[in-house]
Amino acid sequence: MLAALADAPTQLLQYYKDGGITMHFISVLSVISLTTIVYKLLAFWRVKTNLNDFIAKVRAALLKGNVKNAITVCEEFRGPVAAITKAGLLKYGSPKEEIEKTMENAAIHEVAYLEKYLTVLATITAIAPLLGFLGTVVGMILSFDVIAEQGLNNPAEVAKGISVALLTTAYGLIVAFFTQPFYNYFTSKVASHTREMETASNILFETFDEMDRMNKASA
Repeated sequence: MLAALADAPTQLLQYYKDGGITMHFISVLSVISLTTIVYKLLAFWRVKTNLNDFIAKVRAALLKGNVKNAITVCEEFRGPVAAITKAGLLKYGSPKEEIEKTMENAAIHEVAYLEKYLTVLATITAIAPLLGFLGTVVGMILSFDVIAEQGLNNPAEVAKGISVALLTTAYGLIVAFFTQPFYNYFTSKVASHTREMETASNILFETFDEMDRMNKASA
């Protein structure tokens, strides 16, 4: 058992060499995929916000009539919800349509940031298996060339070509299988942040209405 584990890296390296040049292209995709995944994980961690806590603090400041403190709360929190809320607060006192437009523009910018490099993962998920299949075709061509030249008298060479085909296909599928779940996860996170921005926007306008009613009542 231990001997088999010790020989595993050597065996994997040999498989990689046997796979041919296509393996190098798939490896480049795997490195790009891993780098993008780490970047996106860090990016989503940086924008993580406790929505309930944030909204409670903003509302508390606004209902006291202190818009400046509400803006300070937005600056203390990270993420797209805080960014669009701050954009709306900075426009407080303007017509509702103008505030909505400002927040929509801010939301577009934040969503673009959240979606950054997701197309890279989607492309790798699609291309990696195709490169594997390309290696399959190349391997089969090599096998048929051997058969055409030597007939079936050299089964070892025929098997070698088939091995190349299977190795590249497997490698391409592994990279795609690794990348696809992360792409789905990041897409769901974008959707989640978008819903949070919509919720925060609605609550902000409701709070503005409450402030207006309180001001009229006090007047």
